Amino acid sequence: MAREICKDVWGLIISTPLGSDFKLKDQINGASGSIMDNIAEGFGRRGNKEFINFLSYSRGSCCETESQLIRALDRKHISQEEYDLLIIKTQNEIDQISKFMNYLKNSDRKGPKFD
Repeated sequence: MAREICKDVWGLIISTPLGSDFKLKDQINGASGSIMDNIAEGFGRRGNKEFINFLSYSRGSCCETESQLIRALDRKHISQEEYDLLIIKTQNEIDQISKFMNYLKNSDRKGPKFD
């Protein structure tokens, strides 16, 4: 889902006036990419505590992406429909990340680096 959000944001950047708002474009591109990047980096640390920490960053990047989508909508760079479709995805991703974090917190297994 993180990858899909990143691809959808890029699609908006290249197909809407959002691409001409250079600062907002760079911010939303970075934040949406950070969702998947932090999941990957946390997984690569091979320990649950570090993974949970990076999942928290990923969740924060999802919230940041939502904020930037609101700004893009308010500036009329994207349509209400485009906004609504992406917000559903980001809210779903936030929910899934939160559930995964809770699972890892309650797991007896500490991560592969501790095996």
